[in-house]
Amino acid sequence: MTLWKLLCGFAGALTFAAALWATLPFREYPGIEYNDFPLPPDFQEKTEWVFARLMYPPAPTARFDRSGSRSGGSGWKQGYSSWTQDYPRADRHFVLAVRRLTRLHVRSVEQPVNLDDGDAYDWPWLYAVRTGEWKLSDSQARTLREYLLRGGFLMVDDFWGTPEWQVFEETMRKVFPDRDPVELPNAEQIFHTVYDLDDRYQVVGAWGVGSFRPYQNDGDTPYWRGIYDDRGRLMVAIVMNSDLGDSWEYADDPFYPEKYSALGIRVGVNYIIYGMTH
Repeated sequence: MTLWKLLCGFAGALTFAAALWATLPFREYPGIEYNDFPLPPDFQEKTEWVFARLMYPPAPTARFDRSGSRSGGSGWKQGYSSWTQDYPRADRHFVLAVRRLTRLHVRSVEQPVNLDDGDAYDWPWLYAVRTGEWKLSDSQARTLREYLLRGGFLMVDDFWGTPEWQVFEETMRKVFPDRDPVELPNAEQIFHTVYDLDDRYQVVGAWGVGSFRPYQNDGDTPYWRGIYDDRGRLMVAIVMNSDLGDSWEYADDPFYPEKYSALGIRVGVNYIIYGMTH
């Protein structure tokens, strides 16, 4: 099926979503890597799709938190926390690629989404990074569960090995105690919505390029997993032992291998189109 046909199929749904997004203000927080990334001139443009980034409290084991909230505080709501890894550079580079590779009318800036704020349902597609360092509260887990069962889509990325999988799974058990993540076969539709992605490989972060150990913990094998609803729709797409966020963040860096950005961007595009058509 061509991308044009796919996009025509959900144009009506996007029109309704766009009306909601138009009422929500753009907001920006300091990240653990970037505090003054320039705003594009069209950041206030009203569009039909927005890259929404999930905010979350960090687990006590989080390595990349600078908000002082690993022991249960609320500093993560102001930035400098694990959810801001690669933010906002990765988000803004990636949406430029989505603009060029699809016919979606995409906003040039992301939207941080806090599950406590009550607006999660306005954003049909969410991205969460370093989810081996998250720890959702019970109420946040309930909101995320309801969001996903209503038709929302969550992509999680950039967490590594057995210890971070255990932290990730602890929160997912709160969200879905009755649903286990499963390995996604090559025939899964999400790998064929726009690009055929049978030949996937580990996407190394910029920190691992040229290293004899381009992974963290024991995460030497990439996994592509997911969680389905009762109708067979993929609700949660899990990218483990790869760093797609870096593949977007450093897509313009001549020292970062093109093959990683090529796959990372294609995976992201497929996940967006799948999430908006299923």
